[in-house]
Amino acid sequence: MTSKDQLLAQDLNGTRTGNFSQKSRQTSSSSSMSFASESSVDDRPEWFTKDTSVQFQKTPAEQDPAVGFFYTPRTLTILGGMLLVLVYVALTPEVDDTTTNVKIGLLACIGAFCVFGMLQFRDSLLLRPHPALWRVVLSLGVVYQLFLVFLLFQNKHDARVFFTYLDPSLGVPLPEKSYGDACELTWDNIVSQVFDEFVLAHAIGWFCKALILRDYTFCWILSVMFEVMEYSLSHQLNNFDECWWDHWILDVLLCNWLGMYVGVKTCEYFEMKQYSWQGLAEIPTLKGKMKRTMQQFTPKSWTKFEWDSTKSFKSYCTVIFLLTMFLICELNAFYLKTLLWLPPAHPVNVIRIFAYFMFGIPGVREAYQYFHDDNCKRIGPQAWLLIGSIATEVLIIFKFGQGEFPNPAPPAVIYFWITFLTLLTAYPTYQFYLLPKWQEKNKEQVKAKTA
Repeated sequence: MTSKDQLLAQDLNGTRTGNFSQKSRQTSSSSSMSFASESSVDDRPEWFTKDTSVQFQKTPAEQDPAVGFFYTPRTLTILGGMLLVLVYVALTPEVDDTTTNVKIGLLACIGAFCVFGMLQFRDSLLLRPHPALWRVVLSLGVVYQLFLVFLLFQNKHDARVFFTYLDPSLGVPLPEKSYGDACELTWDNIVSQVFDEFVLAHAIGWFCKALILRDYTFCWILSVMFEVMEYSLSHQLNNFDECWWDHWILDVLLCNWLGMYVGVKTCEYFEMKQYSWQGLAEIPTLKGKMKRTMQQFTPKSWTKFEWDSTKSFKSYCTVIFLLTMFLICELNAFYLKTLLWLPPAHPVNVIRIFAYFMFGIPGVREAYQYFHDDNCKRIGPQAWLLIGSIATEVLIIFKFGQGEFPNPAPPAVIYFWITFLTLLTAYPTYQFYLLPKWQEKNKEQVKAKTA
């Protein structure tokens, strides 16, 4: 082949390669834009998938210049403000109270870390009311996980003493309280249970769980299973020993149902709502601008959770895993307060419950995306941290619980869980392995007879 022929062949190959690259880029761009049309703008952060289409490069500040100030990074400005606060602290007179200095110093450390996280952490899948809020939630999740790791390295006595620095009234054994002593259906017994502090907590808690799980059936299964766990562990914790009507009527049918019903109806409202976001600059009236400002505290879009536990083995395992994590998180609250001598209504317990609600909103959303979207290649940071915190709490309970619960489990409880776990294993074996094989075999037999 002559040199001219070689140059001509190279030009032809280059042309074909260029055309193929251009077509592939067009195909990739069209697929990216089609996927983007199914999802709202900016609802997939960089860790979820890297999309280079123009639609995802447009920042909230560019979409709505009127609120651009709130979405434009102000890292140096905030750093300067934080340093000015530290300068003020350094120049103020010293406080001679060591305990006060330690508490304020720890709060300042947490605040400084949250400021860093607000500016530097990556976004979650949630954007309302502002992505910075969920970065702060992630920062607080890191702080809580570090605290749990610190607590894990202490012994039981020192851990209890540690909480006395937060509140001197702590550090004393909790009084024994049982709810199963007076189970007669009398007016006095019913009133004493209805006006218990846990009744309102049940309703509010299940409203929050419904907002997190977004599924009525999932909430019902979780509600019933928690009562089963209370039956199973009543030999360890006295406050799990309740009357039958307290378990199934007051808790499941009244408090839990009321909370989850209101929560699911709220989810349905957000699901049916039409989302049409206008920038403040495009709204002519002051009333419209105020309404749009209040809407900033509602979701930008809404994803209905369809867990489909019977659809595939992966979905079945996902539901079992999430159900287990929710149950463990609920049980951890009771075991931690018992082992660390924290009264149920103490602010430490209330803060923990509220913190897990804030952790659970983005955490479950990211877990759902990871388990149900093949394009999501890694689990989100909020979900990762949520799983880590629950698991670390279990380790703390296991360590501090040595010798605290000497009563063995009743035989009925052991037999129940053996049967339940057997069925839990037998169902997916039949549904996702044996049944498809039998169906395929029957189809082949029908084809053979037809032929």
